[in-house]
Order: sequence, then C-alpha cells, then structure tokens
Amino acid sequence: MKKADNLNRRHFLKKTLGITAAASVFPSIIPSTAWSAADNVLPANRITLGFIGVGKQGGGLLRGFLNTPGFHVVAVCDVDDLKLKGAKDRVENFYTGKRSEGSYTGCAAYNDFRELLARKDIDAVVIATPDHWHAIPVIMAARAGKDIYCEKPLSLTIAEARAMVNEVRRYERVFQTGSMQRSDSKFRLACELVQNGYIGELKNVRVGIQTGFIPHPVVCDLPGEEKPLELDWDMWLGPAPERPYNSILAPPVSYNGWPHWRDYIDYSGGGMTDWGAHHFDIAQWGMGMDHSGPVEILPPDGKEIVLLTYRYASGVILTTDFDSNHILFTGSKGTVDVNRQYIRTTPEKLVTQKIGANEIHLYESNNHTLDWLQAIYNRSKPVSDVEIGCRSVTVCHLGNIAVQLDRPLKWDPLKEEFKNDEEANRLLSRYKRSPWRI
Repeated sequence: MKKADNLNRRHFLKKTLGITAAASVFPSIIPSTAWSAADNVLPANRITLGFIGVGKQGGGLLRGFLNTPGFHVVAVCDVDDLKLKGAKDRVENFYTGKRSEGSYTGCAAYNDFRELLARKDIDAVVIATPDHWHAIPVIMAARAGKDIYCEKPLSLTIAEARAMVNEVRRYERVFQTGSMQRSDSKFRLACELVQNGYIGELKNVRVGIQTGFIPHPVVCDLPGEEKPLELDWDMWLGPAPERPYNSILAPPVSYNGWPHWRDYIDYSGGGMTDWGAHHFDIAQWGMGMDHSGPVEILPPDGKEIVLLTYRYASGVILTTDFDSNHILFTGSKGTVDVNRQYIRTTPEKLVTQKIGANEIHLYESNNHTLDWLQAIYNRSKPVSDVEIGCRSVTVCHLGNIAVQLDRPLKWDPLKEEFKNDEEANRLLSRYKRSPWRI
C-alpha cells in the first residue's frame, strides 16, 4: 500500500472512531460497574474477549457473545474502519445500557490483529475472518496464550488445519470450532441413533450441500475496482496473492448480503467448505470418524461415478449432491435424515428413541458459546475441538482436490497424505505471500 493511502486511512480511522492512536492501544480498565448484577458472574470470573473480524458473520457472533454472561468484550479488530466503528459502538452501547449511570468507553479498536493479541489482559479471541485468514491468527493467538473460538471451515488447506491443531495442543489452549450444529439436539440424536446401531449396519451417507456459493472454488478473475478509503485492502489479502480490489470479495458496510470470496480458491473452498463444513462434520460424527477420515475420493466421471464419492475403510460410502441440504444415514435396517429443521427416521418410532444408560452417548452441548466458556473454566475440550474441526474440513478439501485433479485419489487418514501421489500432495498446502508465514 502506498504511503499516502496509509496516511489518508489513518486520518479516516481517527475521524470515524473518534479515538487517538494511544487510546486504541491502551483502553480503559474495565470497572466492575460495567455489568449489572443480573449477569450473576463476578467481574473477576469473566473471560475477556477480543474479536478479530466483525463483518457479516463476526457481527452476528459479537451480538451472541455480548449476551452471554461470563464473557466481556474488550477489543475488536477489522481491516474495514466502518465495520470496526460499528462493532466498537455496539459493544460500548451494550455495556453503557447495563450501567446505572454514565457511559462506557472501554472497547479498544484495532486494524492489526497482532496489536490485539499483544494485550495481556485478553483471555480469549473470537476469529471470524475470511477463511484464508484463519490459520495465522489462530496460531499466533495460541502462542500468545489465548483460548480460541474460530469460525468454520477451520482452514484454507489441510496442512493449515494440522498446523493449527499442533499449536493449540502445544500451548494447551481451549479451542472451539464454529460448527454449531454439534450443539443442536437433533444432530446429536441422529448420530447417537447411528452409532448405537438403531438403523443396523451403516452402509451409506448422503450429504446434501445446497448453498449460495458455487460447489467448488475457481481462480479469481474479477476486474479491479476503486478501493473504498475505509478498507485496508493489502491487509484484507494478507497471505493471499496480490490482486486489485473488487467489491464482490469485500463489499462496503452498506451491503446487506453475503460477500462471495468463498467462491474463489485463494480465499476459501466454495460450497464444499460453506454448508459442506457443517454437514460433513455431522457425517463424520455419526460415523465415529472424529479422528480419522475417508481412504478414497472419487470425483464424478460421467459414467459409473455420478456424484462426488468417498470410501471409508469400514466400507461405508459417502456421496455428495448440491441439490439438497441435509445428512441422510442409511443402514441395513433403517434411515436417519437430519438438518436444522427436522429429524426423520425409518422406522418412524426411532425419532422418539431414548438412548439407554449403557449405550453410546455423544458429547452433549446445547449452547455452543456456553460450551466453550465451560471448557475454558474446566480447561477441557469443547464439543467442536480443533481436532474435530481439522478432520471435518479435511473431508471438504479432499473433495475439492479430487475435483480439481479430476481423478480418483487414495488418502491415508493416519499420515494425512495422499498415497503415492506427489501432485496431489502438493495441494495440501498453499503459498503464502510475505511476510505471512506459518
């Protein structure tokens, strides 16, 4: 970015946020009067949060965490100054409304997530950036001693996902992947029915991924447009290849829809890592594959293989379509069909089946944010631990790689590499633009 652009943007930031550079780095100390007694959580026991990415998804998460007793948001970060100002105002207005008198001005605002991570008083971070910006903040947050909530899909590549697991484990952090369907009783019951054999021997799983994004990502060929003054485009790109700004990738704050960076391979994985990250996650849960994955991936060939197909060592076949939105488990004695609106079974009576005391009971979470909070207090693994996020997103990426190469692939889920396939293994990682290295 040119020096003049930096100076103009710095002036814009000070004007829109109404804060000095020093105030943005060293915010007010949080007084106990920032919360009402109704929260029923002592200030000393609250987990202080920093938010990295406060756009469409991050803004929604911010509202949820503000309304979750036990958390207190003290800092927000975004590369778009208008989104940043909106998030800072939302936080401070929320806590002002909880005070008996006076206003609250204790939320710091940053353009660079590294400044936020340098704060010793922040216990945990919520990361809701575009997918190409997940791995680096996660790894740096782990090294900075922060617990982490990171949106799904976990990573841009398979290698990134494993690197995130390694660093989270090394620094003993509590990590929740934003795969919120694991905190929905319908999905938990569906997987318990399957794992306990109520539909007999599992034969097939069908994952329907109906999404507003293209199924598999493509190379970005969007034309250049004039960049909004409030946006640090170079920082938005970060480790991704340099290219001109386009509003489809990073629309202005006035845009009400979803940005479409997910359609492009430098930033995400298309529909496969959009709804796919949710539904493959449940498929893996139901199959008991939270620490493993498929052994073969077959892209459609227009002949025998009609749909993207995965084979598991157990003999289970998983297929994917882009015309529906659900997970259908088919066994030798019945079926379980589930999505966010329903759970349907054959026989029908299975939908009311009570899982016995001596049967398999899966991790029970009924609130994804509270589950993470409790895990932080207990220093335990939450329902969507980083390893689970890694294994689920790996299934998504394996499908994209098979389609990209347009040929069957053999996968070793233990070594996490393709068997005797150097070309495919090169796609496990991605070049990162300097200085953004893992």
